[in-house]
Amino acid sequence: MNEPDLDENAPRVEPGAAELFDLYSKQDADDETPVTVAFTLPRDLRKRLDRYLVDRVPFLSRTSLQRLIRENAVTVNGRVPKPSTLLHRGDVVVAMLPPPPSNEIGADDIPLDVLHEDDHLIVVNKQADLVVHPARSIKRGTLINALAWHFLHSGSGTLSSVGGEIARPGVVHRLDRHTTGVIVAAKCDVAHWRLAKEFEARRVRKRYLALVHGLVEPPTDLIDLPLGKHPTVRERYAVRWDDTAKASQTVVHVLERYRDPRALVPRSPRGEAGAPPPARDAFEHYSLVELDLLTGRTHQIRVHLSHRGWPIVGDDLYGGCVLTAGDPDAPLIQKQALHASMLSFRHPIEEREMTFTAPLPASVRGAVLQLRTRGFEIVDAPGARLDLSALGIGRPSP
Repeated sequence: MNEPDLDENAPRVEPGAAELFDLYSKQDADDETPVTVAFTLPRDLRKRLDRYLVDRVPFLSRTSLQRLIRENAVTVNGRVPKPSTLLHRGDVVVAMLPPPPSNEIGADDIPLDVLHEDDHLIVVNKQADLVVHPARSIKRGTLINALAWHFLHSGSGTLSSVGGEIARPGVVHRLDRHTTGVIVAAKCDVAHWRLAKEFEARRVRKRYLALVHGLVEPPTDLIDLPLGKHPTVRERYAVRWDDTAKASQTVVHVLERYRDPRALVPRSPRGEAGAPPPARDAFEHYSLVELDLLTGRTHQIRVHLSHRGWPIVGDDLYGGCVLTAGDPDAPLIQKQALHASMLSFRHPIEEREMTFTAPLPASVRGAVLQLRTRGFEIVDAPGARLDLSALGIGRPSP
């Protein structure tokens, strides 16, 4: 086993959580020198390394800490461990904490589709290919940078200070880079904390719309499968049955099925490792589905649908295909056809119920309308709530 590239002469500290956060947050984001910390276990905890680090370094997520372990930035008694390594009395854990992303939020002139704005929050219909907030590898060109530009030129306020120390001011929840649709950000700290509590308590109601490969059955179904990091592909998640997985539940409502989409030509799917192979004709048919998340795991919708043999159109990470109208050089949908269609919550200050619906992007709307020209089936799915007219695709007679 290779030794990690740790600087044995680097100064080490064993601070409490508050002191450690102070050291971490004061690092210069442009300085690649990490803070090196060492913890000595005073008793036999019989606890996994990643869970122990979550307790000692609570301002970093378990996923981030597992990544540090896998990147050889953590040792136990001078050896390279695994996230699941059990710790015992006297073990010495040494970890290198890289600098946080810069908390200087630059303003970028990126067009925004603002659905609502008041003194306390702003609601946006996020476009595809837009990361929500800066991270270590992406420091500009995010939704947060676009909001900074918006506030700078509109004079309508600022984002909340919550999360500002890690370049995430105002961020209450997130959408994947290529997922479009409704997202809310807080403009004051009180609104931020109250909205965050609503999300944590699952009192915020969200509905997504997706165009998927295959004929989804039954009309309404619950996918109840635990999710965790993919065992071999770093950027993916997967259905897992070990102690790294988290309970994940997605309710699927079928709105329409398309059995004869001859105008659209799918490219060969890559498929998800470990997923059951789809039926032979699965990719000759498509379904429009509404999704209700009972939990909010990373990539939850994408993994659940792919695992069931219904990958999202355009989601090549999980087996979806690019769709074209007969011309491979002019694809209708290049990225995942997943849209956060509706967001409903109680206003954090005014305490009134608010519901926002975001129209579909042109690519998804165009694909649905073309699929309908070849004949389709309307499905009366119990529990479906989305107003397709508000999304820009109406509901014509079959």
